[in-house]
Amino acid sequence: MPTNRLPSLIRYAILMIAFLTSARMNGQSFKLMRFDEDNAYLKDSSRNLYREIKYTRLSKRDSSYVSFGGSARLEYVDFNNEDWGRRGIGHNGFLLQRYDVHADLHLNDRFRIFAQIRSAWETGRKTGPRPIDEDRLNVQNLFLDAAIIRKKDQALLLRLGRQELDYGSGRLISVREGPNLRLYFDGVKLMYSTRNWTIDGIVMMGDTSFPGGLDNKMSKEINLWGVYSKMTVPTLPNIDLYYIGIRRDKSVFEEGSQNELRHTVGTRVWKYQSGFTYNLEAAWQFGSFGNGNINAWTTSVEAGYLFQHIKGKPSLNLRNDYISGDRKRGDGDLQSFNPIYPKGGYFGFSPQIGPVNLIDIHPYATIHIGKKILAGADVVMNWRYSTQDGLYRPGGTFNLPGSVSLKKYIGTGYLASIVYSMNNFVSLNCGLQYFRVGAFIKDVVPSPKDGVFFNTRLSFKF
Repeated sequence: MPTNRLPSLIRYAILMIAFLTSARMNGQSFKLMRFDEDNAYLKDSSRNLYREIKYTRLSKRDSSYVSFGGSARLEYVDFNNEDWGRRGIGHNGFLLQRYDVHADLHLNDRFRIFAQIRSAWETGRKTGPRPIDEDRLNVQNLFLDAAIIRKKDQALLLRLGRQELDYGSGRLISVREGPNLRLYFDGVKLMYSTRNWTIDGIVMMGDTSFPGGLDNKMSKEINLWGVYSKMTVPTLPNIDLYYIGIRRDKSVFEEGSQNELRHTVGTRVWKYQSGFTYNLEAAWQFGSFGNGNINAWTTSVEAGYLFQHIKGKPSLNLRNDYISGDRKRGDGDLQSFNPIYPKGGYFGFSPQIGPVNLIDIHPYATIHIGKKILAGADVVMNWRYSTQDGLYRPGGTFNLPGSVSLKKYIGTGYLASIVYSMNNFVSLNCGLQYFRVGAFIKDVVPSPKDGVFFNTRLSFKF
């Protein structure tokens, strides 16, 4: 079919990819949080259309400028026996789309406004979009930054408004990049940083998402607050310390549905460089669940080796997580860990099990094939921590009751993935997962079936 007869959207996508491919921006890199990008380095570069989009001076002073950007993501998802055939869906293939544009306005060295709108769509899913799939139009970020202190080795920044959050490994507060919808919050964030130390204080309200346009509802009450600090010292371990508080109405666990007030204190020690790598984390939770008490915890040990000087830079890694579950159903107290706002794909790119009441052993390996392809393979073995608690979804919501069974082994996931980075702007991700059900699933799900998941995702950013 001639190009001029293609649908306008496809023609636009082809032209955009061709434009970005030819842009050849040396040093261009995109961050998980687009507001973390700094395009001021373009002020002295030669001008072309793309550089004008990324950096347009607004005054004679270089500190006043505006930068524009955006992204598009198209993903095909193919599920066989989602939830191990429990809902009788069988084969289910569907399409996900996500688009966003943003503007980053720097008024001077002290003030900045960042605005981003996003649209996410789902097409073809038999049971309709999940809560993580569709939000046709929303304001994802809209905040004002005010620099209270701005020195070479010291800064104090106040951020006010709607904003995304992401901390540590994404265990407890993550922007949730894997699913089609990313998380955001409304509130205040105070950030202090020196050369080797940062500390953030947050007071936030979480929204309730709906699939329509501009119809999400603000909670209008504080339900997330805390402090997160990180110390980075060359040649030494990096150390994170944090406190996170949440309040939720009608939280659902196998123990029941109650109002929840929960406090989390934790630490993380980590190093990601060549040679020996590790990521160790532990957290304890306390608070109230209705009239009962909360006493929950988690530990994670991840260690590996990156062979930086071997062709392909292979890495071999092993993770082991212990995440508490409720000890005695019906006693009013709660020992189930709450992952708060976790990364959706922490246990694989499409897990069916969330980080509550779980023990897992997770070996995985990666290798570069040429300069543009990264291949990975994972095996994730899963057990329940407590037989008095059930299974939870990747976001932490209750899924399947478990106190009727004494079996612990949930099952094993086998994963393979490839990431092809065509250039700085365009990438293609493909993944295949096979989940073999274990004794617990066979015990509680009538006619259980092994699950097969496939996805392919085309993304480009500018």
